Amino acid sequence: MRAILSSILLLLPAVLPAQDARPVHCRFLSFGATSDLASAIAVSDKGTEITCPLSSTQLSPKIVCFAKQNTITFVSPADHKPLATATIPAGTNAALLIFVQAPAKAETAPPAWRVLVIEDSPKNFPDGGAFIANFYNNDIRFIVGEHKGMLHAAGSHGYAMPKERDSFNMAPVVFEFIQNDKWHIANESALRFLPGMRYLIFAYVDPVSGRPRINTYQDFAPVTPVNASP
Repeated sequence: MRAILSSILLLLPAVLPAQDARPVHCRFLSFGATSDLASAIAVSDKGTEITCPLSSTQLSPKIVCFAKQNTITFVSPADHKPLATATIPAGTNAALLIFVQAPAKAETAPPAWRVLVIEDSPKNFPDGGAFIANFYNNDIRFIVGEHKGMLHAAGSHGYAMPKERDSFNMAPVVFEFIQNDKWHIANESALRFLPGMRYLIFAYVDPVSGRPRINTYQDFAPVTPVNASP
């Protein structure tokens, strides 16, 4: 009897149903690239190829990709070599995928990419609010309307639409970076906040000038997703 039970247990993994690839509504953006990469190709477990545009200035429309075991695999459109993988948290069915160029290991090596996955949810992106991500290797602090915050390196947070706005729906936006134990203003401006609109704000240091900078992406209500089959 013990031998029979052992045999059944050994067979169980083989007879369990395979996990189906789940659809994920993705929006794409390229950030910090020093080389051109107009798009990436998402490959499903059935071999279907889905072209994903990688603009550096605006988020793409929604595109349905398929995560197998919580992973979406991307290949280069030029030679179909592995390009990057995105890990999609379980339960997430909509996400922003930010392709970030990593430092090359050698001057002659092709660019390496990693994918920052941000769940596209009201928690991260309140209507009319802003999502802030820190790509700087130290602390930043900021003011967005009445909101005051600080983020450590690799930190991120979503903020609701400021209530304190002028008659043009403008609210102050100020960012400071800490450098050599002192805070330095990197950006001091104002943004218009309206329902149906949201901002994606990245804090980073320009690799050429070495100066702290802010990239701001304005986004409106997402358009109808581009559907595909796995």
